[in-house]
Amino acid sequence: MMSKVTEVVEQLVTPILSDLQLELVDIEYVKEGKEWFLRVFIDKDSGVDIEECGMVSERLSEKLDEVDPIPYNYFLEVSSPGAERPLKKEQDFVKAVGKNVFIKTYEPIDGEKTFEGVLTAFDGVTVTVDMQIKTRKKTVQIPYGKIANARLAVVFS
Repeated sequence: MMSKVTEVVEQLVTPILSDLQLELVDIEYVKEGKEWFLRVFIDKDSGVDIEECGMVSERLSEKLDEVDPIPYNYFLEVSSPGAERPLKKEQDFVKAVGKNVFIKTYEPIDGEKTFEGVLTAFDGVTVTVDMQIKTRKKTVQIPYGKIANARLAVVFS
C-alpha cells in the first residue's frame, strides 16, 4: 500500500517539479501515531525556498484531489531535505563527491557497518570514502549495492 502511494505520488509530482526546474529527493508516506503524513522532499542546486515548496504543495494537492490515491485523511508536507540530505540515487552520490557523508551498509565491510568521511569517488559500482580515525586516514571502498542508507553529514569543528 505505502509503496503504491509513493509510486503514484512520484508520477504526479515529477511533471510539476520538471516544470519548476526542481528535483525530487524523496517521498515518504508514513503513519505517526494516529495521523498519516505524505512528505515530499524537493531540492535544486541553490536550495529551495518556502515559496517553491508552497507552489509544489498547491499543484500536487490539486492532482492528488483529482486522482485520490490515498484512502485515509493525511497531511501533505513539501519541504527541503535539509543539510543532511539523503543520498538515494546514483546521481546523488555523483553530486556528493567532495562532501562529508554518513553511510550504513547491509553487511559489514572490514568489520564495520557505518562509515563517515569525505566521499572522494563514485564510479557507479563503488563508493570511495576517506575516513579520519583519530590521527590516521583510512580509505574505504563500499560496493554501491551494499548501501542500506546514506546521507550528507554536517561536520562541526
